[in-house]
Amino acid sequence: MELYFLISALLGLYVAWNIGANDVANSMATAVGARAITFKQAIFIASILNFIGATFIGSHVTETVKKGIVDIGLLQNTHLAIIGFLSALLSAGIWITLSTWKSLPISTTHSIVGALIGFGLISGGVKTIHWIKVGEIVLSWVISPLFAGILSFSIFKLLMKKVLLSKNRRKSLQFFTPLSIVSAISIIFFSFVFKTPLGKKMGDKAYLMIIPAILTMVFLWVWIRKYTKHRARVEAVFRKLQITTSCYMALSHGSNDVANAIGPVASVYSLLKFKEIGTQVPVPLWLLAIGGIGIMLGISTWGYRVINTVGKRITRLSNTRGFTIDFSAATSILLASKAGMPVSTTHAVIGAIVGVGLAKGLGAVDLGVLKQILISWLLTLPATIITTMVLYLAGVKIFNFF
Repeated sequence: MELYFLISALLGLYVAWNIGANDVANSMATAVGARAITFKQAIFIASILNFIGATFIGSHVTETVKKGIVDIGLLQNTHLAIIGFLSALLSAGIWITLSTWKSLPISTTHSIVGALIGFGLISGGVKTIHWIKVGEIVLSWVISPLFAGILSFSIFKLLMKKVLLSKNRRKSLQFFTPLSIVSAISIIFFSFVFKTPLGKKMGDKAYLMIIPAILTMVFLWVWIRKYTKHRARVEAVFRKLQITTSCYMALSHGSNDVANAIGPVASVYSLLKFKEIGTQVPVPLWLLAIGGIGIMLGISTWGYRVINTVGKRITRLSNTRGFTIDFSAATSILLASKAGMPVSTTHAVIGAIVGVGLAKGLGAVDLGVLKQILISWLLTLPATIITTMVLYLAGVKIFNFF
């Protein structure tokens, strides 16, 4: 039994490494592409904040992946269920590795959901899949890029009208920039205390966290107004602000995508320890930390490959555009995370990039690169479903042999 869990933890770490390698572009590519930070700075910042987001905000989505897709109660053999989860992890990991090697920003969420569907179909048939929940997840994959795209389009249009084309840029900057940062901090504060282990532990005292949040907001409001007082160059101001929204994006990414690696591991853990996957068995904090460590390793070792595609090839990025993309995508992802929805962070970021590109006209978007990305997205589900089925059958044969 310990061997099963050790294998699942190692595979979970492998998938988390892949997530870090492929999806670091979701949080840092725009900042690197717009030259707000260097690649080394991006790696350092993304590693730390993805770990924090994964460990302290990632439990909601992990619960959904853990027990919301496959009905384990219909499977008679616990060993076969564990083999299924192991097959799903390996299948998702292989597909993400191949995609990262080709520098394609695929959806790691698609990968693990497709892999779990493949496991359910091969082990127990159509009836083992929670199709309503799968439908909700698929719907969220459509809604998240649309929401992020519309939000980024609207914010950038507002930014152009109120700041970039304003006759008094300095005054506009002093109002617009603090407001956007305060909005981001408010959402982050909400994420840390609403239905999280930290919020439950604090209980009625959770409201005390409002004090440091308000102090931070006041400090930033004063600092930003002071910083913009003698600077009329919009891009110079937004170069600083984009670093903040990239951090916001990294935190959001860790909170949502850790589930893709740790959800199946948590299922194996529950099956081995409690012989079931029940709502009364919460995802341990140390499991989320394993996912966070894996994401950090992936970011540090192979994260540069996809950053170039997302940050430089889809559309030309400035600091104002990068700021808008990060803020829009992070907001949609973090709100989805709190709802327990494993949305595709890749979809949200690409949607936000396209939204900003369209705000400057269709010619600002490289449709050729976008087509390659869309094809890789469409291939993800069938590829991971089929691979999981093959791996599951091989795993069952090996189990029966021994």
